[in-house]
Amino acid sequence: METVLTSATKSVRIGPDHPFVVIGERINPTGRKLLAAEMAAGNYDRVRKDALAQVAAGAVVLDVNAGIPLADEPAILAEAIRIVQSITDVPLCIDSSVIKALESGLAAYQGKPLLNSVTGEDERLEAVLPLVAKYRCAVIGISNDETGISEDPAVRFAIAKKIVDRAESFGIPREDVLIDPLAMPIGAVRTAGQSVFTIVRRCREELGVNTCCGASNISFGLPGRPQLNGAFVAMAIAAGMSCAITNPLDAEIKTMIMAGDALMGHDENCANWLKYARALQAAEAPAAPAVAAAKPEGGRDVEAERAAREARRAARRGG
Repeated sequence: METVLTSATKSVRIGPDHPFVVIGERINPTGRKLLAAEMAAGNYDRVRKDALAQVAAGAVVLDVNAGIPLADEPAILAEAIRIVQSITDVPLCIDSSVIKALESGLAAYQGKPLLNSVTGEDERLEAVLPLVAKYRCAVIGISNDETGISEDPAVRFAIAKKIVDRAESFGIPREDVLIDPLAMPIGAVRTAGQSVFTIVRRCREELGVNTCCGASNISFGLPGRPQLNGAFVAMAIAAGMSCAITNPLDAEIKTMIMAGDALMGHDENCANWLKYARALQAAEAPAAPAVAAAKPEGGRDVEAERAAREARRAARRGG
């Protein structure tokens, strides 16, 4: 169960045997009036800054959206994609509810992107899936349909299955379909978290597909959003979710993702966690004397291996 996305020069693999994939959410004018105004006026400076900052913070895929009221979304989306691809090598998630914009973005893209998104509505499936088949990209399938968003996870799972089956009828392999189980606001729907975890497990075990969601939806309308979002992502990783559209600049979320990867066995010798923890410690104590890190030998992280050996010794001693 592996979804492969590519840019012109780089591949990203999404699946249960790989580290959690962060799709940076920041290039989206929804709720960002200044960004929307700049993009509509042909100014992409903030798009460039957001792209570079998110990649530097750990995003390995970037979501690109150009949903600006009364603007030429197909042209703006295509130009934003060209600009982002000119300054970064990460694959992109092309994000729009407008079919012409999706096609314009796909035509401009170099590589195999992720398309965001298709729902279980028949009309939408018949409009979007031919594009996915034509451009041989991957697609996010959102588990709602003409009836809306059900609070029953069994209903949402049935819609997910419908999307996967319909995609296969267009020649789209199921590894190229990622299901979004729809994270609803936990403040309004008490079982929202449980529903997502249930659907994620069923998608993995019964459909053999990867899952993805907009992680920040879960905390909408509540205080302490970064903490709630971070806890949600960690629990979703444990349930089997393999990627999320989220903000890599959010320290709480990034910490939980790094920890989740370590605990799920996707971080050999906890090398990435050690590097991250050292960076956090350095940031919190900038005046402390610098301690030279162990140098890699032959591509190995010596400190990570040393820490792993100490952990094994501790386990044999019973703690």
